[in-house]
Amino acid sequence: MSSHIATVEWQRSGAQFIDNRYSRAHQWQFDGGAVVPASSSPHVVKVPLSNPANVDPEEAFVVSLSSCHMLWFLGLAANAGYVVDSYVDQARGHMQRAADGKSWVALVELLPQVVFSGVKMPDDAAVEGLHHKAHEECFLARSVKSEIRIEGGWCYQA
Repeated sequence: MSSHIATVEWQRSGAQFIDNRYSRAHQWQFDGGAVVPASSSPHVVKVPLSNPANVDPEEAFVVSLSSCHMLWFLGLAANAGYVVDSYVDQARGHMQRAADGKSWVALVELLPQVVFSGVKMPDDAAVEGLHHKAHEECFLARSVKSEIRIEGGWCYQA
């Protein structure tokens, strides 16, 4: 099986640190060379100690589930002979408190809008089947305890 490498890098940059007033801004570096500015969520650590312009771990969690699902969906659609022109998902993660009082991402809603074209057009049942199979195959969906719902109008035709 494969391994996936990412580096998280943070610097104190002169902050006192033990007073808990240090910047949570940091960066993620990926083995392909991409560098992503990251931070804690401003919902968790208030600005200016977090940077709302940066990606936070909760957003990254949601987008990674959405991306994994999309990639499986596209592959399954292509294998079934459907032409996908575009796929847009404005995925949402919903935090809640568990019985122990700690917060967690309890629900991730995937809201894909898919545009198909070509001679072979899927009906709603076929698209729903593709989403169901993509969810079953997505490595990340299979790795988390969060509920993942696939919602929305997905069969738009160009």
